[in-house]
Amino acid sequence: MARHIYSCPLRWSDMDAFGHVNNVVFLRYLEEARIDFMFRLAPGDGSPSFAGGSVVARHEIDYVRPLVHRHAPVTIESWVTKIGAASLTIAYEIKDPEQVYVRASTIVVPYDLAAERPRRITAEERLFLQEYLDQEPAAA
Repeated sequence: MARHIYSCPLRWSDMDAFGHVNNVVFLRYLEEARIDFMFRLAPGDGSPSFAGGSVVARHEIDYVRPLVHRHAPVTIESWVTKIGAASLTIAYEIKDPEQVYVRASTIVVPYDLAAERPRRITAEERLFLQEYLDQEPAAA
């Protein structure tokens, strides 16, 4: 099972009054990693996979440790834990080699923007997602 690795820079404006990355900012980090995973790494040149749109149906976030600003980026590992007919679940860890800061998951629904409704996952998308499928949760 492969994991998508995204190197996410920390910005000075990400910090809150307590000197650590604000809890809401972590959603932006997850979004950056998810977009990088689903769109930049979508299969095939010119492939329409995931290009029609998608919506977030649910986020779950466990804040494990505070993350303070530094110049080095943080690593976000992403993988797929569930592939349904018309949704998928992506799991994440925001971490350094020796420390996990956040564990999270997102339910994503492919969306047909023209028809304004959810759509099914295509065979090409499913094949791509299965490469990252690991149904076991991350270690605590």
